[in-house]
Amino acid sequence: MEVTIRVPDELAQRLSTAGDVSRQILEAFALESYRSNSLTLFEVSELLGFGRVETEDFLGRHKVPLAELDEADLDRDAAVLSSLTRRRPR
Repeated sequence: MEVTIRVPDELAQRLSTAGDVSRQILEAFALESYRSNSLTLFEVSELLGFGRVETEDFLGRHKVPLAELDEADLDRDAAVLSSLTRRRPR
């Protein structure tokens, strides 16, 4: 899904000095959604195109504490690790 947000030109210009405004808004959305338990760590990773460690680092840089992992998170991590170890040549 694609979402359009209207930002006043003056504000957009000011925000653009810090980089891609669209990315800033996406990251702010991801942070707040994780803080409010609307998104899981995995979903934040998918949304931002990060791996798990990158996502944890991203949250840490923004002073967002990690939620406790649930069984689905652990199962997903185990499946990813398993697929990676099967692909690695010996």
